[in-house]
Amino acid sequence: MILRTGVAVDLDAYVAEHGGEWRRLEELTGRSRLDADEVDELVALYQRATTQLSVLRSRHPDPALLGQLSQMVLRARARLTGRPRPSWSALGRFVTAGFPGAVYRAWPWWCGVATAFTLLSFFLIGYVAGNPDTASALIGEQAAAELVESGFAGYYTEFAAPTFAFHLWTHNAWLAAQCLAAGVLIVPVLYLLWQNALNIGVVGGVMVAYGRADVFFGLITPHGLLELTGVFVAAGVGLRTGWAWIAPPPDLSRGQAVARAGREGVLVAVGLVGLFAVAAGIEAFVTPAPVPVPLRVAVGAAVWLAFGAYVVVLGRRATHVPPVRGGPGT
Repeated sequence: MILRTGVAVDLDAYVAEHGGEWRRLEELTGRSRLDADEVDELVALYQRATTQLSVLRSRHPDPALLGQLSQMVLRARARLTGRPRPSWSALGRFVTAGFPGAVYRAWPWWCGVATAFTLLSFFLIGYVAGNPDTASALIGEQAAAELVESGFAGYYTEFAAPTFAFHLWTHNAWLAAQCLAAGVLIVPVLYLLWQNALNIGVVGGVMVAYGRADVFFGLITPHGLLELTGVFVAAGVGLRTGWAWIAPPPDLSRGQAVARAGREGVLVAVGLVGLFAVAAGIEAFVTPAPVPVPLRVAVGAAVWLAFGAYVVVLGRRATHVPPVRGGPGT
């Protein structure tokens, strides 16, 4: 009896000491949305509750308390491991608010990237076209001639359209993922952009130098408008993450600023998978189609303008809705 009484007293004291933490854990687990600080708090409380549950099992095997705390820990674990029920409404919110809102809030960054990339690409095209020796030095005279005669146009018909589309989709999605993941380091993103601008500049310059500018722009424009916009968005959001590390807002630490930008980057990364699928379909099926060039360009431009309207209209609407406290900002 003395032993059981001592255990009961110890158990009551243990519950009194940690009951507040358990109530807070239950409260956070039941919330539909959590900001970054609350997620961190939930993780810490879950870890403590797991340890406390182990202690109770070994020292105070009270079935009622063990059952209650076990259920609480299981619910918290399910919340942290992210096993949400399939929800069409969640998908709808992502399509109509999450993705366009994230892209819209980052528009100064990716529009800046787009402007710089376009100017650099056209500069390189003009320079290579005006200095044929440069192209010969970079890719060789014979390779340049083959590129003009059949290589550039043949690239779009070398493989079956579905295979080509899948290759383009995965390649562009991987490029975007690199820009987003390496954004905090900044330099890798600038290097990837430079490599792509150089490629466009050299190929375009060779085609222009040999009088095939119509072929070059007629083939690259239909899909390039949307495809390059996706790359610009990925690069801009990635660079914004790097800038969050360099110059975080006054009310956030560097880690918090990077985490906030990174969460927004995840939204963009998921959305760009769909964008690049559409761009790949255009490049594989529309770009090489035996139809007049103006029609191919019109199709690509229409899809590109539709994406722009989607971002501006739905993104602005999503941005005007008060964000989750501590969520990504501009």
